[in-house]
Amino acid sequence: MFDVLSEKLAGIFHQLGNKGRLTDSDVSETLKEVRIALLEADVNFRVTRDFTTRIQEKATGSQVLTGLNPGAQVVKLVHEEMTRILTAGNHKLLSSPSLPTTVMLVGLQGSGKTTTAVKLASLLDRSNSHKSLLLPLDFQRPAAVEQLRLLANQVNALVYLEGNGSPVVTVASNGFAKARQLGVQWLIADTAGRLHVDQELMLELEAIKASINPQEILLVVDAMTGQDAVRVAQEFNDRIGLTGIILTKLDGDARGGAALSISAVTGIPVKYLGVGEKIDNLESFHPDRMASRILGMGDVLSLVEKAQNVFDLEQTQEIEKKLRRATFDLQDFLEQLRAVQRMGPLGQILEMIPGFRKLKGQVSSEEIEDGKLKKIEAIILSMTDRERHYPEILNGSRRRRIATGSGTTVQDINQLLNQFRQVQKLMKQMSKTRGRGIKDLSKI
Repeated sequence: MFDVLSEKLAGIFHQLGNKGRLTDSDVSETLKEVRIALLEADVNFRVTRDFTTRIQEKATGSQVLTGLNPGAQVVKLVHEEMTRILTAGNHKLLSSPSLPTTVMLVGLQGSGKTTTAVKLASLLDRSNSHKSLLLPLDFQRPAAVEQLRLLANQVNALVYLEGNGSPVVTVASNGFAKARQLGVQWLIADTAGRLHVDQELMLELEAIKASINPQEILLVVDAMTGQDAVRVAQEFNDRIGLTGIILTKLDGDARGGAALSISAVTGIPVKYLGVGEKIDNLESFHPDRMASRILGMGDVLSLVEKAQNVFDLEQTQEIEKKLRRATFDLQDFLEQLRAVQRMGPLGQILEMIPGFRKLKGQVSSEEIEDGKLKKIEAIILSMTDRERHYPEILNGSRRRRIATGSGTTVQDINQLLNQFRQVQKLMKQMSKTRGRGIKDLSKI
């Protein structure tokens, strides 16, 4: 979502870094360009004005301009101020001393509440030993309850279901009682939405709030709606009191200004980000990490967390042994590719690597598309077990058969085998490097 803004800021700061010394006018001109870039990205005007004003006050006439590498110092100030506007209160999910901790999701139709409810349950269940109970309360949208049930089945999440016809407040109270009976850690209520904020919706949400007494009331808002997202957040907060925000569709191509403005304008912390359509595409929000991503500095901590969630330590140790014995084969290669795919879209993963944005223009889009991984997977799956374990037996006729079975070409297969041999050679070398085994590299 922040690609255009990030590229513009990178260009601005690159020009700044080329200057050995900075003057007050240099800083003013740079911040003018930053202000234009932020406004074009749909960042709130007042937020933009205050942001650039604070940086100018700190930089102008200070030791920043006379010290070593003044350009880097200005970028540091920008990072600090961007972190500040993204910060608002506690960005972690609050928990109740007595079970269950109740989380109430609210928002307009189309913001992704139902999917987000299941994503949140899955995330909490992965990071905690306790189970969550999903409570569907959206009786306005046809099949909303069934949608939640089907999605919950994918992650083996518990769902409280009640017969048709019961008032929503009754279902909410009964669901809360069931959560207590089961002793679950989290009760996640998915409420109804509307196309716009209206009196009927707010009265229903107020009644549900009174019946389950939630510790968290999280607004699920589509980040692609721009400044409307900020207005919606203010309206919901005025009526029912929000404790946090979940921004969805951060993988979209909108300008992203709402994500930068919403906390600064409303004072409500963003707690989670929806970064894709898959159930595991929900991330905890960290202001400093988001600022680093926007400024092209990468996000190593989030990358490490993603890797820890998908790479199995025992499996990684077994891979290391295979590499040392030179028995790492295409089946192992396929399993590692699948683990990388579980981390999320490849483009998003690479964005977390510091410095990748500078190299992005030198790498073709085809080389970082997830579709290429799918092609590799199709080729390997079209092989027999023996061919995966002993790729050296792949002669011309076998390669033609595999190409037909995978919908690819012999040239694609030749390219894969060449890449595999290079990876095999590289990983074998790394496994022999003293103090930096494969087990350590899997945590990067």
